[in-house]
Amino acid sequence: MRKWSRRLRRIAIGVLDLPQDVVIEVPRVTMIGHLQMYIENHRGVLQFTEHELRLLLTNGQLLVKGDKLVIRAILKEEVLLEGRISGVTFIQNA
Repeated sequence: MRKWSRRLRRIAIGVLDLPQDVVIEVPRVTMIGHLQMYIENHRGVLQFTEHELRLLLTNGQLLVKGDKLVIRAILKEEVLLEGRISGVTFIQNA
């Protein structure tokens, strides 16, 4: 069943010309330098401190590290993060 789901998503990307991030449910990360980050397609905030933001993704987690991190805006599937961003790591489910 999972193979068919993946195959259908690939067909939808090609035929319907849909963005990959929407169809295969991966995050879209936009950074402006090391001072601002906009993350779309997350599934919730798991942990937040001024040094770390951990978001739940469909297939794992996104870990953002830095200093003086502040969430400027948060919506159901979007986060605007500001501060001095020093690293971004994708942690994939096993």
